[in-house]
Amino acid sequence: MNGNLATRALEWLLRRVLVGPPLRAWLRLRVEGAEHIPATGPVIIASNHLSFVDSMVIPLAAGRKVGFLGKAEYVQGTGLRGWLKRLWFAEFGGMIPVDRSDARAAARSLEVAEEHLASGGAFGIYPEGTRSRDGLLRKGRTGVGRLALASGAPVVPCALVGTDRAQPVDTRGIRPARVTVTFAPPVDVAALEAQYVKGRLLRAITDEVMDAIAERSGQQRSTEFAARPGAGTPLG
Repeated sequence: MNGNLATRALEWLLRRVLVGPPLRAWLRLRVEGAEHIPATGPVIIASNHLSFVDSMVIPLAAGRKVGFLGKAEYVQGTGLRGWLKRLWFAEFGGMIPVDRSDARAAARSLEVAEEHLASGGAFGIYPEGTRSRDGLLRKGRTGVGRLALASGAPVVPCALVGTDRAQPVDTRGIRPARVTVTFAPPVDVAALEAQYVKGRLLRAITDEVMDAIAERSGQQRSTEFAARPGAGTPLG
């Protein structure tokens, strides 16, 4: 068996046997609106962000591999340790590495996301830009609108509830908790294009996404953007 086949086999084993089912049970995962996620083809899943574990929960709920932009250092390293990190974050977690120390990373991230969608992949994005530390749903950044228009892929809002209890910010390990993932109907981008142009269109798409998330997550909203943990946050 060559390297690529072995990696795919291990990914399947992790997702379908060793990690996926036990994690679903540990989190008592409940999924609503799964019919809004196409089984194949490009789709943008735009979600609130409460925990590091969000990027593992969303693919489990969606029933397909979902790509997320992440720090390149998560998949760097040599030897067995480096290989295991790449298997866990990139193959199982679907992470697409981006070097955030590069000033051009933010601009390049849109291209990377477009390429992933053009290949028929599902792509996950957090419009808030970073995890919420106080539970508030922050104002969405318009990267999701730019990506929707650039790719033509449908945008499905996603509301997570309970992942902050499963793995609070700045903690390790996943605690038993009840987690609910709700997918909303896709945003009607065409209808918004008929009403708005340029910057107003990007804001209208983003606001539609955030409204749908707020309705389903029950979070209190903030009119402020989340403070970025560092410069060059992709798709911000």
